[in-house]
Amino acid sequence: MIKLRVIDILNEKGKTKYWLFKNMDMSYQNFDNMIKNRTSAIKFKNIELLCELLECTPNDLFEFEDE
Repeated sequence: MIKLRVIDILNEKGKTKYWLFKNMDMSYQNFDNMIKNRTSAIKFKNIELLCELLECTPNDLFEFEDE
């Protein structure tokens, strides 16, 4: 299973979930589901924006977990 590491990266950078939400153009429900890995798809524009805001690459955003 592929897991989004946004919470880990936010903690490493000293940023809050609220800061990220305010900079993303999403509803809170969609944002929360994405952050908590409760979604089956993420738009490329959201991946790109996450990378820009968190100053990381897509390789940093995702990790592969054995089920």
